[in-house]
Amino acid sequence: MQYGICNLSIVPLKLEPTDKSELVSQVLYGDLFKVLEQRKYWSRIRLAFDQYEGWIDNKQYAEIEEKDYTTLNDESLKLSSDLVEFIENENSQLFTIPIGSTLNGLKLLHHKHDGNFVNVVRPKAQIAKTAFTYLNAPYLWGGKTPFGIDCSGFTQMVYKLNGYKLLRDASQQATQGVALSFIEESEPGDLAFFDNEEGNIVHVGIILKDNYIIHAHGKVRIDRLDHSGIYNVDKNKHSHKLRVIKKII
Repeated sequence: MQYGICNLSIVPLKLEPTDKSELVSQVLYGDLFKVLEQRKYWSRIRLAFDQYEGWIDNKQYAEIEEKDYTTLNDESLKLSSDLVEFIENENSQLFTIPIGSTLNGLKLLHHKHDGNFVNVVRPKAQIAKTAFTYLNAPYLWGGKTPFGIDCSGFTQMVYKLNGYKLLRDASQQATQGVALSFIEESEPGDLAFFDNEEGNIVHVGIILKDNYIIHAHGKVRIDRLDHSGIYNVDKNKHSHKLRVIKKII
């Protein structure tokens, strides 16, 4: 088994080993993973944080020893907390990293970071405040940053920055936590899930106070939430059908 760490800011994770393949997620700076299969140009990896799998370009990560993977993976996560920050490499070159990048591997990569970070579990009330950081970020299928993010990438990153672990996809996140019977039982920071006509969960958002929800749909936006689902305040119609509300924390 081989192991790796992302040594660049934002790296695409692909469904298949080709540049033309669908983007299924992104690997952010400092993310750890196991290399399940290595080909000439691409490697199939499994991320340590959420066990998500996909293909990554061999030029876009650094191989590390198993002992370093184990040591770093056992540490509490230390995450960058500003929208954009800088890393300095051993040649004094600067490059940017997005909010939520993992800083535990700085020493291993011979990098320096002087910005702000978080490394503690924060109270549930902080979830909504963190969510506002991504407000107006454009929607991007597979995205996980303020420069492009999808609905479940948004909820996963917001929870991650507060010390909680969510799985990657909305359908996977819906298997976590405790289901609530009514919207009135929910609190800011709970998750609301929405399904399509086939009954498959395809969307997720973070509940705010006073029956509002923040979610990634075109962009990270705030809409109304009622028993039917999400009511789009711009188009004056429902955009998503409510399936279940989950209390994760």
